[in-house]
Amino acid sequence: MRELLRTNDIVLLSAIGALLDGAGIVYLMLDQHMSVMEGSIGLLPRRLLVEEDALDEARALLREAGLGAELRTE
Repeated sequence: MRELLRTNDIVLLSAIGALLDGAGIVYLMLDQHMSVMEGSIGLLPRRLLVEEDALDEARALLREAGLGAELRTE
């Protein structure tokens, strides 16, 4: 799996998750439980990963949705 993006914005993560679900792209959200451990102050960003073979499709989907600036650079 490869990292698609990293952010503290849970609304953005929810929107991107919905986009990926709609496109049938499998993803994994990492570090969401760490934010609970830190007191939910949003200090630790959450990471969203997709399978290697779906990375290009996921990146294109986010660009089409106007979220290209959120993508992790390689």
